[in-house]
Amino acid sequence: MTTSPATVATPDELLKRIEVLEGRVRAGDQRRRAMVNIMKDLADSNRRLNDHRRAMLHILADYEKDRKDLARQTERLNNSRRALMHILSDAHESNERLGQSRKAMIHIMGDLRETTEQISRREQELRDKQEQLVQAGKLATLGELTTGVAHELNNPLNNIGLYLGNMLDRVEGGSADPAVLQRDLTRSLLQVSKATEIIDHLRTFGRAAPASRTPVSINAVVESAASLLREQMRLRDIEFDLDLAESEPEVSGNAIQLEQVVMNLLTNARDAVSLSSQKTVHIQTSVDEQNVLVVVEDSGPGVPADLEERVFDPFFTTKEVGEGTGLGLSIVYGIIKEHEGSIVIENKTGEGARFVVRLPQQRVIA
Repeated sequence: MTTSPATVATPDELLKRIEVLEGRVRAGDQRRRAMVNIMKDLADSNRRLNDHRRAMLHILADYEKDRKDLARQTERLNNSRRALMHILSDAHESNERLGQSRKAMIHIMGDLRETTEQISRREQELRDKQEQLVQAGKLATLGELTTGVAHELNNPLNNIGLYLGNMLDRVEGGSADPAVLQRDLTRSLLQVSKATEIIDHLRTFGRAAPASRTPVSINAVVESAASLLREQMRLRDIEFDLDLAESEPEVSGNAIQLEQVVMNLLTNARDAVSLSSQKTVHIQTSVDEQNVLVVVEDSGPGVPADLEERVFDPFFTTKEVGEGTGLGLSIVYGIIKEHEGSIVIENKTGEGARFVVRLPQQRVIA
């Protein structure tokens, strides 16, 4: 086989080939640079994608946390809603119970008001009954005083009659001396004043006591009561002794009621010594730190020990049937309590009774 001889390229052809090759080299270099840039951009994109992925992971983690928190909050909200529903239900029931309680309270207040009014009426009725009882006791005491008072009134009346008789005899005999007549008239007026004083005292003691309280001299009250009973004591051969405090003690009270206290204690002592061989009644006033004391003692048989707590009960009496009402000491007890005081019996059977009254002393305002 024969080969043809190689064709020799001309310079122009070589230049063209060189240009072609250079063009190919430039194109390859451009593609390489483009590839490098692409690789850089791809690396940048990968970095940004990794950053985005990490950011997304953080976002997903935060989202999951937020979702769990939201779930917990939702659960708490549901629990709160259920609790609120229970509270509202309980509040509704409480409101209903409160309404029922309010209605019941209104009824109770109405009943209480009616009960209070009834109690007030009953208390007023009781006070009225007590006042009537006290007044009845005073009238009974006045009835017992009739004999002694009649004798006390008889003395001044007899004296007045004697003085007037003497004056008439002198006038009829023509020996009337103006000085003697004036003397007898003056004495008659004194006896009239004495009788008037006794009657006024009885009228004062007999009328209903006012409700007001004023400073009262205990000595004056005791002397006033004693003046009504002294003649009775004398007629019954009772030694009657007064021992009054020198300081003239005062209490805040009602003089007529306090006089009735002393009268009842003295008449009780008078009756207690009626069968005693030695009949003595002693009354004393004194003062301790804060109280004024009135002590009434007698020489009677005393009160049996088992009856000491009953002597102040209404209608209780140790006297025979028909001889006592049993109201005297009960009235005394009620009056003393109204005056914020106390009364006790210090008793020795067979040696007489000793009643001790204590009343708050009237305070002197400087």
